Amino acid sequence: MTIRDATDVFSEWALRGRDEGMESGHAKSVNEMLEIAIPELKTPFSAIDVGCGNGWLCRKLASLDDCNKVVGIDGSKEMIAKAKQKGEGEFHLATLPGWQPPQKFDLIHSMEFLYYLKEPLEILKIFFNEWLEDQGILIAGIDHYLENTASHDWPQSLNVHMTTLSEEQWKQGMIDAGFIDVEIRRVGVKSGFVGTLAIFGRKS
Repeated sequence: MTIRDATDVFSEWALRGRDEGMESGHAKSVNEMLEIAIPELKTPFSAIDVGCGNGWLCRKLASLDDCNKVVGIDGSKEMIAKAKQKGEGEFHLATLPGWQPPQKFDLIHSMEFLYYLKEPLEILKIFFNEWLEDQGILIAGIDHYLENTASHDWPQSLNVHMTTLSEEQWKQGMIDAGFIDVEIRRVGVKSGFVGTLAIFGRKS
């Protein structure tokens, strides 16, 4: 069976209304990630959400007084269409690697995106060198990782590529990319779920 593009799967989900479930399902983890990252940012700050889905986090960030610019990107045509339907905002249909933002940002946020790449640690280097302002922060959430054994069958069940890395591999990947103050912690922990792996790092 041919491996499907994750963007095609997400477009199907958007058409079936599953983007709303993704929003509610990820909210606890993402809120905890923002509680980690936002107090560390200079103000006002600019932000980009990589894998923005229907744009719910972009709208949340745009409502903050200290956020003066927010951009959302996603590789799913239907997700971007929904993001644009739900309100004003800057959204781009884009796949990575290959797309370059028109500016650098103080905050790069990503939830449930990185492991769909075949070389996710390489994109960390691109984020650091080309996307992030000095003193900027990257925070990314990952549910599919080695220590979360419940996620190991996801590539087969969805028939999509996923790169399975350990907590230590993600941490070393951030360090190798150039980030400082690197932290790896689990957020959104609840009964039956070991937690989202939250990856934090700063550009000096």
